[in-house]
Formats: sequence, structure tokens, C-alpha cells
Amino acid sequence: MENLSFIIGFLGNIFSGLVFLSPVGTFRRIVQNKSTEDFDSLPYICTLLNSSLWTYYGIIKPGSYLVSTVNGFGVIVETIYIALFLKFAHPKMRTKTASLAGVLNVGILATILLLGQLLLHGQMRINVIGFLTAGLTIIMYSSPFGVVVICLFNLSKMFYVKYVRI
Repeated sequence: MENLSFIIGFLGNIFSGLVFLSPVGTFRRIVQNKSTEDFDSLPYICTLLNSSLWTYYGIIKPGSYLVSTVNGFGVIVETIYIALFLKFAHPKMRTKTASLAGVLNVGILATILLLGQLLLHGQMRINVIGFLTAGLTIIMYSSPFGVVVICLFNLSKMFYVKYVRI
């Protein structure tokens, strides 16, 4: 049974690695055009924070090396994405991206790691870091649904104005 769990986890790592690589086409376009155009850096910055926290969680939780390895890969990939974004962004966007990355991926990450090391121990540390990381993951992957709701609201408003209102 433990062997089956490892195989499923390994397959999950392969799929997760492919998710981390999904923006390669976007960054190929950024490098070819030497411009970030209207792309936003926030998703990559948030994914870097998320991957960093999952890597830490995989390190502190015994037997979770698959969690730490795939997210360690994610940290490397997202760092490359952000570096490319910083290289090709116009100065105003470069400043915004560097500031966000500094606050989220240095400030907040360092605060969480430091407080986790100093104030929490053993299973409590694992539980708190796991809960924070799972919460961030849920927020990060559900945030695009906010845009869907706005689009649906605007679409229904357009329908009402065009077809219902006389």
C-alpha cells in the first residue's frame, strides 16, 4: 500500500511540475518581444510564495519529501519567471514587481519562517504552516473565479439593458 501511495504521489509531482511549466509559452513571447506587454507579475509572485511555503512544509513534515521536491522545482521555475519579468518590464512595472516580490517573497516569507521557528514546535509548527499554506493555495487558485463573477454580472447587465428594458 505504501508503494501505491508513492507511485500516486510521484505522478502528482509530474502533473504539478507541468503546471509550473505551463507559463513557458507566455515567457517565450515576453523574451521574443523583449516586453512584458500587459502581463501581470502578481500570479508568479504569489506562486513563488506558495511554492516556498510548501517546500518548507515538506521539509518540516516527516515523510513529505515529494511535497518539498516538486515545490522546490516550482521555486526555481517561478524565480526564473520573475527574473525574466523584471528584465523585460518597463521601469514602472519593474518597480512594482520588485516591490511586490520583496514584500511577499522576502518579508512575509521570512516573517512566517522566523515566527514558525521561534514560536512553534513539533506538530504545532507542521499544523500551522500546513494550514497557512493550504489557505494561501485555496485563495490563489480560486481568485480567477472573481473575474468570472464580474464577467457574468456585466454580461447579465448587458442582456437586461438590451433585451428586457424597454
